[in-house]
Amino acid sequence: MSLIDQVRHLAGFAKPDEQILFERTKQACSQNGKLMFIGDLLTRANEKFPDQIALETADRCVTYARLYALAQQAAKDFQARGVTARDRVIIYYENSIEFYVGYYAAWFLHAVVTPLNTFLHEKELAHIIKDAEPKLIFVMPEFVAKLEGLVSGGYLDALPDMVTGQIIDWSVTTCESLVVADGQLEEDDLAALLYTSGTTGVPKGVMLSSRNALTNALQAYARFQAIGLEMGERFLCVLPLFHAFAQNACIWFAAMTGATVILVPRIDRKLILEGLQRQPTIFFGFPALYGLLCLMKTAPLDTIKMFVSGADALPDKIRAGFAMVYGRRICSGYGLSEASPVVAVSVENEEQPTNVVGAPMSGIDIQLRDDQGACVESGVVGTLWIKGDNIMLGYYHAPEVTAQVLVDGWLNTGDLASVDKEGRIAIRGRSKDLIIHKGFNIYPQEVENVLLKHPLVFKAAVIGKTEEMSGEIPVAYVAVRSQDLESVEKGLKKLCNEHLAAYKIPRQIICLEDLPMNATGKVDKKQLQGKPFGKDGV
Repeated sequence: MSLIDQVRHLAGFAKPDEQILFERTKQACSQNGKLMFIGDLLTRANEKFPDQIALETADRCVTYARLYALAQQAAKDFQARGVTARDRVIIYYENSIEFYVGYYAAWFLHAVVTPLNTFLHEKELAHIIKDAEPKLIFVMPEFVAKLEGLVSGGYLDALPDMVTGQIIDWSVTTCESLVVADGQLEEDDLAALLYTSGTTGVPKGVMLSSRNALTNALQAYARFQAIGLEMGERFLCVLPLFHAFAQNACIWFAAMTGATVILVPRIDRKLILEGLQRQPTIFFGFPALYGLLCLMKTAPLDTIKMFVSGADALPDKIRAGFAMVYGRRICSGYGLSEASPVVAVSVENEEQPTNVVGAPMSGIDIQLRDDQGACVESGVVGTLWIKGDNIMLGYYHAPEVTAQVLVDGWLNTGDLASVDKEGRIAIRGRSKDLIIHKGFNIYPQEVENVLLKHPLVFKAAVIGKTEEMSGEIPVAYVAVRSQDLESVEKGLKKLCNEHLAAYKIPRQIICLEDLPMNATGKVDKKQLQGKPFGKDGV
């Protein structure tokens, strides 16, 4: 009996509500009152649906049984290299079958998986390797020279043991013997170490336990199953697998439900089209990716029944453009790595602004607090605090920073939000991005959505700059497709005058060919803060 069928049977009716589904699913994944170890999801998938295709690429398909066998074989190699329970194993690969093999091989040994952002600068790479102190780096052959350059460039004194996917014996189809881990992991022991993008400083290691990760996968499962998710869906994985959203959706969630993951190695129009030809049914993406699909105009999306956006705020313009081009709706989600990462996804059919991300998922409590820590009333903007079994253990090697955001089990997300009478969360932006001008609060996301209404603007970022006479003022940076910048600036000022209160209107609008972005499609406002502004712009 599949997990979905087990839950339906336990719940007692065909389509349980989300809370009942979440509780019953936890029961199905528990033994003696404890949740299963998340690394055993692949073991379970091998038992429940061994012949189901787990992963598809342009030139290879593997079933869950074969993926299990390949990961077991790689685990034996890792073990021979000295990897034991609680060791950190870095996975430094683009989206690929090898990524999954190395990932699960580490978990079979009860080691801590540490996926590495493939777009990081040498200084950031060196910082993470020093901080994580990995026993082993499982690295894509094309990235070996970059890692070796950390030593020759003086960033590191030495590298830990490195091994590539060349250790994988692709002829393996079944397991003759199983690897035996040298130690056991409890529910709340560290299982995954995910480093943030570092947009607000150096990358921080988010510590997730097995309970954190599995709970959040179950929470997401309950929300999507409540609206008709089925076993054996086909997920298109364009999101980079080092990101928490991709790991939840395309590794944990996929193995839990027996889904097939169609792997796109990187964000490239040709590769995305090739992936879409394989008829996915669920599309997980971030706003910039949906913007790219809008530009492509004729991407084959007919087989996809659900589009989910996360990792960054979804602009109204992108959702409206996607609806106009393809006649399809995007479900807007919200999360952060520290929450494993999904907090809410708006799956209702009713039209809501894109910053409305739905009610928190089952098992997540929320509070909105003011600057003094007091809870605010419904409809009032406050800092969003969340609590649940999906909340991280803390930041690796950073107890002081952890204490600033984790208080009595509550996580300060650093995001500003409001909650309506139906319990739906509306995200207003980062509290660090909040601009306070002469006592008035300016939420950059609101201003950015207005700027994006201009047909020639495809990216927008509003930040606070300090002016000697006026204090903090809003300044806008926009990426435009036009040579007539003067005309664009006039059009933007007109839009702002029509839609914004006077104090919210940017004092300067700076037009650029593009804006700096990080690996997950977010505008890097840290870089914009360092840019000069004035009469002549940037």
